[in-house]
Order: sequence, then C-alpha cells, then structure tokens
Amino acid sequence: MENEQPPVTLPLDNIQGLIIRGYNMNKVRYFILHINKADAAKHFIGNFVGGVPTSSPQITTAAPWDKKPSYCLNIGFTFEGLKALELPEFSFQSFNSFRQGAPAQAKEIGDLGESAPEHWKGELGTPNVHVLLSLYAQDDDVLESQSTTLRSLFAQGEAVNELSHFDGNTFPDGKIHFGYKDGISQPTIEGGPQMPSDRQAIIPAYQFIVMNDDKRFYEIPTPHELGLYGSFVAFRVLEQDVAGFEKFLQDYADKIEPEKLAAKLCGRWRNGVPLALSPDADEPPDQTPISCNQLNDFDYSDDSKGLRCPIGSHIRRTNPRAAKVQGITSNHRLLRRGMPYGPPYNPNSPDDGIERGLLGMFICVSLENQFEFVMKNWVNKGDFAGLPSNNKDPLVGDNSSQSSEFNIPGELPQNSLKIQGFQQFIKTRGSAYCFLPSITALKYIAANGNNRQGSNPSC
Repeated sequence: MENEQPPVTLPLDNIQGLIIRGYNMNKVRYFILHINKADAAKHFIGNFVGGVPTSSPQITTAAPWDKKPSYCLNIGFTFEGLKALELPEFSFQSFNSFRQGAPAQAKEIGDLGESAPEHWKGELGTPNVHVLLSLYAQDDDVLESQSTTLRSLFAQGEAVNELSHFDGNTFPDGKIHFGYKDGISQPTIEGGPQMPSDRQAIIPAYQFIVMNDDKRFYEIPTPHELGLYGSFVAFRVLEQDVAGFEKFLQDYADKIEPEKLAAKLCGRWRNGVPLALSPDADEPPDQTPISCNQLNDFDYSDDSKGLRCPIGSHIRRTNPRAAKVQGITSNHRLLRRGMPYGPPYNPNSPDDGIERGLLGMFICVSLENQFEFVMKNWVNKGDFAGLPSNNKDPLVGDNSSQSSEFNIPGELPQNSLKIQGFQQFIKTRGSAYCFLPSITALKYIAANGNNRQGSNPSC
C-alpha cells in the first residue's frame, strides 16, 4: 500500500544480545563492580569491544549465531557509574528513574520493610555500584575459566573493584524454586525474533531500544554516540520463601486443593499450562496436550469475571493482555531474563536456612513507564481492575499478613473463596538500574580515556 511503512531493520551487531534474545545457558554470574580509576576503567571496557578476536572476552551482540558460543558477556552502567567514567558532558534527560537509581526509587515500587535498600546484599543499596557485568556460561568449567580472565582484567591498572557477585543456574524443565515453569511469555519486538503467538501486538522497537524514531516518547540521551541503540534494565535479586509458600498452600487444603490454589495464585499450573485454557486441571479435559507454542495463545476476553483465571493472579496482573486496566497494556511490556539462585528446595528439609530465589533482569527503554509502572499500578496497587483495595499480586506484591487478600470468584457468590492473611513470599535482596550501551557507545566510552573536560553530567 502507498502509506505502508517499511519493516524496521535493527543493527543487531550494534545491540547487546541480552536485549534481543534469551541465551538459554545453564549458568550465570553477575559481577557488581566499582570504578576506581576512570582511564583504566575505559581501557578495561575497550577490551570487550576490540572488533577482532582477542584474549579478552567480547561483548555478545544480538547478531545471529553460526554456532552457539560457550559463554555470553554483557555490561551495564548505573548513572553513578557513567559519572565515575569522567566522560565529556552527557545527558539522560528523559530517564529520571535511571538517574535517581534503584535505591532511591525503592519505595515507589514497594521495596519496603525487609525489602528496603538497607537490607540489600552485595552493596547494591549503595552508590558504590557502578557496573553490572553479566557472564552466562554453558557449564561450571566455562564460567570459572572466564571469571578468572575477567578478574585479571579487573586488577589491571586498578580499573575496577569487585564488590560482590551473584550466581544462578537453571533447573530442569525451566522451573523456578516455587515449582512453576518460567520464562514463557515474552513480547515480540519489531525487527527482532518472532515469539510464539500470544494474541498481542508486536511492540515497536523504540519501546525497548533507544532509537531515533518519530513516535518515540523520550529524548535520546546525548551525545548520541552514547545513547543510541542502548536499553535499560532493572536488575533484581529476589529471595523466595519456598517453605512459607508450600506451608501456605497446605494451610488452605481443607478449602481448595493445594495445586489448584497454586495455579489460581499464579494464573498458570506449575507445568506452565494457563488457567485460561485449562482452568480445572494441568492438562485440558480432552487430554490433548498443549504445545509450547500454545502456552501463550489466549487472552481474557471471555473471562471478565475471573472465573477461569482470577483477575488478581500474578500473570494477569503483570501482563493483562487485552483487559481494560490502567494504562495501555502494550505500552508497559517488559523483557524478562531470569535464573534461579541457591540449591533446589527439598520438601524433606524445609527449614534448611539456605537462601534461594531468582536473579531477574527486566529490560525496557523506560524504567518509569514500563518496569515501575507495572510494579506500582499493576502489582502493588490495590484497585487493579476494580479489585478491593487490599488486593496485591499474591506472589510478588508487597503483601502483609495483617491485610493481604486474594479472591477466587465462583459462579455463585457462595462458591467464591477469599484467601486472607498470607505473607510476602518474595523479598527484594538487591536491585540496580543500569544502562546497556550499544557496541558503538562502548567504543565511544573507551575512546574518551584522556578527555576529562566537562566531566559533570547534565540533568
């Protein structure tokens, strides 16, 4: 047609791969780094974007693989980290939450009480956090060998100091500690790989990658060599109280079968089958298996009362699909990358005292309009889609045992079930807001090693 726009072509070799694709690797190590010396740190960063094979690990781009690598490497910077690099003047005018940082924004998204920054680990609640270096690996040997190489680079010229690190590893069938199959629903980005059908619109690329698009709702960070084709991420360390969750399910066993309650809370059975497609069992009653490509092929248009999938369930809150809720749902999508940490939960030893949880990366172009919007307005806001004021996301919400409530509606009022008094099953143990620069931007940072003039960033 005459007015039809040409398809978006993304410069995949200039975009960090984590933004576009899930790596599907078995291990991850997140290094939390502090920049000691700006010039040495710029040289350190330059090692990762040499353009030719070097002895240093290289940043993984979004370009297609001929062969799956044994490791992938990505890097992000907090706003304090960019300041510590003493770059020529730069501005992130449209990105206030990034400039403020995760600790300052904690109250906005429900990181209160035991989840507050003063309880965070690995110095994540302090301004000392400058760099998030993400190393994914196929196995332990690769993870350790590449970690040894990276740590030798940390020390060169006293470039950076390792404040802490967080390790994660996959579980069988892609499950997390609560037993749910994870990573099922991801948006399809214009110009990126096609995701399985979820009946939702393809998301414009400028909502996940900083681009000079006429429809963008933000000012491109300056200089453009630094800002273009980058993205933003909320890194989260989320402790999961598995023993408390399983006990809670059993406490209501006289009113609802535990596995069904687990499904109602999440919106999916633990094997990933959505309640929208199979509300009474983890497989449809006709015994026809639901394929992986069908796990997202639904919406809630025929379930406005939540009889199949409760309106307040986790997946319905975090991705309302076509439902009428605050905001336009397609404007608040998130890319999620996550991996469990800690050993698998052993029901025969529920009180082992070992911390376990999820290391999560929530990627977007606007922390305010995507990540924080979802947390404030859909996860923790009581009147989500007309629910009572004391209803929050039952899994990740800032719940209190004194006021928490979750409603499972029935065909008749007397068949409805009100779940009350449950605790907060997930607590935040750390967070960092980071910018994931393009390869061009990383080369720009490395090339500004001796230019200290105008090093104070503008707002």
